Amino acid sequence: MIRYAAALLMAVSLPAAAQEATTRGTGALLRGLDKITGAVTDLEIETGGYARLGRVTIALGECRYPPDDPAGEGYAFLSIAEQDGASVFQGWMVASSPALNPVDHARYDVWVLRCTTADGSSSSGTE
Repeated sequence: MIRYAAALLMAVSLPAAAQEATTRGTGALLRGLDKITGAVTDLEIETGGYARLGRVTIALGECRYPPDDPAGEGYAFLSIAEQDGASVFQGWMVASSPALNPVDHARYDVWVLRCTTADGSSSSGTE
C-alpha cells in the first residue's frame, strides 16, 4: 500500500509530458458581451490590472502563450467579481476554447481573444 501511495505521489508531482512551454505576455485582450443590451466590448488589460464591464470587475493575473507560435493560442488567468465583491469566476480561460471554462453569469459573458506582448503586438487566439 505504501509503495502504491509513493508511486501515485511521484506520478502526480511530475510534470505531464503533454504540457507545453509558454511565455508570459504583458497583458490580454478580452471580449465582453452584455447579454441584455447585446453590446460587445473589447477590453485590453495589463497583467496585474483590471477593467470594468458593466457591473463586474475583471482582473488579469497573467496571460501565457506558446513561444514558438505566439499567434496560435492564449491562456489567461482571470478573476471576475460583482460590484459587491462576490466572486463570479476565477480560473484559466483558453482563447481557442472559451467554452472549456466559461463565465457563468446571467448578464455578462467574457472570453479571451489573445495575449499582448512587450513589443506591442498580440498573440491571436480564435475570434
